[in-house]
Amino acid sequence: MAFALSSQEVSKRNLPVYVDSMMADSRYRLDPLKCGISLEDWKKAGRDALLEAAGNFPPETPLEYKITATERRDGYAVHKIEYNVSSWTNVVAYLLVPEGDGPFPGMLMLHDHGAHFSIGKEKMVRPFGVSEETVEDADKWVATYYDSVYLAGSYAKAGFVVLVADALLWGERQAQGGTKYETQQALNGALLQLGYSLGGLMLHDDMRALDLLASMPMVDKERIGCLGFSMGAYRAWMLGAASDKVKAVAAVCWMSTCHALFSNGRKSKGGSDYSMLLPGLGKVMDYPHVAALVCPRPLLLYNGKKDKLFPIEGVTEAYNVLSEVYNKAGASECLKMEFWDEKHFFNRQQQDAVMEFFHTHFNL
Repeated sequence: MAFALSSQEVSKRNLPVYVDSMMADSRYRLDPLKCGISLEDWKKAGRDALLEAAGNFPPETPLEYKITATERRDGYAVHKIEYNVSSWTNVVAYLLVPEGDGPFPGMLMLHDHGAHFSIGKEKMVRPFGVSEETVEDADKWVATYYDSVYLAGSYAKAGFVVLVADALLWGERQAQGGTKYETQQALNGALLQLGYSLGGLMLHDDMRALDLLASMPMVDKERIGCLGFSMGAYRAWMLGAASDKVKAVAAVCWMSTCHALFSNGRKSKGGSDYSMLLPGLGKVMDYPHVAALVCPRPLLLYNGKKDKLFPIEGVTEAYNVLSEVYNKAGASECLKMEFWDEKHFFNRQQQDAVMEFFHTHFNL
């Protein structure tokens, strides 16, 4: 038997020199177009596999929340709340409630990564009761990636109850002394040794936030949406795949196939991928397969033609997979996918189109 030896086992792409052989040998066990089982059986198996890959979750505990501060704004109130995401810890979040009588449609908003940890929920809600430095930080971030629009406020004005929480490592859940880039790698390494993962805990926390939103009496449980940009987009379709409590998903600037993301090598250094990795999932499903678990519920995906993080070829491959699954389910009218002449950015025109998407499918 002959073996190929190399003095440089890791290439300049930050990948093993044999990664192409690994990818060529990859067979997704639950590829919805090739696994040979019914769509319903595939959806059950896929969700089970997703939750298994997420790993251990913290102990369950009844959800409770309390309002710690309130600010009245034009047509809605912003409450700062604290709730028990698990029996181990509490989370601080913003809850936006429109004026008037409910029940209202609900919207769970999931913030981005951006390697910017000083703010989390504040990327989607203009903060109050904080330092001027934090407000300026949020304003600058929203101008850079959201066209100077705080999305949560837009949806509250439109009559949605909106919940936005900090993910682990962001905002008021930062590491002691402030999250550093390398903190991600150190934390995930420790979590893996304990049988958990950063990506798995983030999914758990998002599921708990969804449970909280769905439990509120002023929220219409049949009209709960989920919206995110960048890592928030990944979190949005991941959450839609994990729970039927999400009735419609909009994800902006996060979709591709795994193979396409490897095509130009691993450019992430310091562990930013850890929040979006579930151990073992890559042998079972690709990213579009997971997103397809949202089917037949409404799903919107937008990507930018100039987005260097997600090569067009990989996004196109992923779109094709999703299109086939929705067509197979007879739900093609519930799938909206589009390339925009844009970079990694969520502009106002896109925001208006996403709002229209939710209005259409929630009959508002």
